[in-house]
Amino acid sequence: MDKSSKSKAGFIAIIGEPNVGKSTLLNKLIGEKLSAVTPKPQTTRHKILGILNKEDLQAVFIDTPGLLSKPKDRLDEKMLNAALETLRDADLVLWIVEPYGIEPMPMQLKGCNKEIIVIINKIDLVEKLSLLPLIDGYQKTYNLTEIIPVSARKGSGLEILLQEIEKRLPEQALFYEEDIVSLSTERFFAEELIREKIYFLYREEVPYSATVQVEEFKERSKGKDYIRAVIYIERDSQKAILIGEDGLALRRLGEAARKELEKVRGRPLYLDLHIKTKKDWRKNEGLLREFGY
Repeated sequence: MDKSSKSKAGFIAIIGEPNVGKSTLLNKLIGEKLSAVTPKPQTTRHKILGILNKEDLQAVFIDTPGLLSKPKDRLDEKMLNAALETLRDADLVLWIVEPYGIEPMPMQLKGCNKEIIVIINKIDLVEKLSLLPLIDGYQKTYNLTEIIPVSARKGSGLEILLQEIEKRLPEQALFYEEDIVSLSTERFFAEELIREKIYFLYREEVPYSATVQVEEFKERSKGKDYIRAVIYIERDSQKAILIGEDGLALRRLGEAARKELEKVRGRPLYLDLHIKTKKDWRKNEGLLREFGY
């Protein structure tokens, strides 16, 4: 970790409205599945550190909850505060937008006194000719460091992005050992992945009221690893939806999460899922702390 002063290192905030592709970008840049990725907005609830190590470069990416204009409950307030804290800590800001028009700059970015790179994501979904006037419009509207069109899903434009990031990070010693890609635990990643599958498999009412805690995580030298996880929801009616008729929905969830966990970890495992009700946990400060928010 004691590299020369020529090494570049820094913290990079990934900011954007819900569902613009922040988590997809982080996962693609790091090459690891660090953050839940779903087609529904506001999936990310935690600040996730992903660490990219290249020769003489350590880029520490901080993925944040979407910047919410009007928090609806205590959980939303905590997620907004996490985004603001990330801005204060960052050496560089990546503002991710969609390619459908010039978006208003989030109030929190105005006057934040950081270099801002605008990333126009999802360019695979629009005609290439539409990008030139869009880039020109951003250049004329805002005082920005750089504008880079990418497709996080397909990986296009990311090399150019990394070159710009390296150019703008300060020369300093690396923060972390070079074999570390995240500071989060395997338990946390398992919780994120199970929650991702809930977003995919259930209608809107359930995912936004569900959180996941891994209570037991056993690696075994012989046989399958064992993970016991509890899904907490706010109402008993949501519990019935998660379980489904004859337990079919819960079995489908468990199978999807188990296969993804085995793929990520490269080991067979037994996933033991349970469901409990914690009434209105999203509004309860004590329960939010208990669940790690």
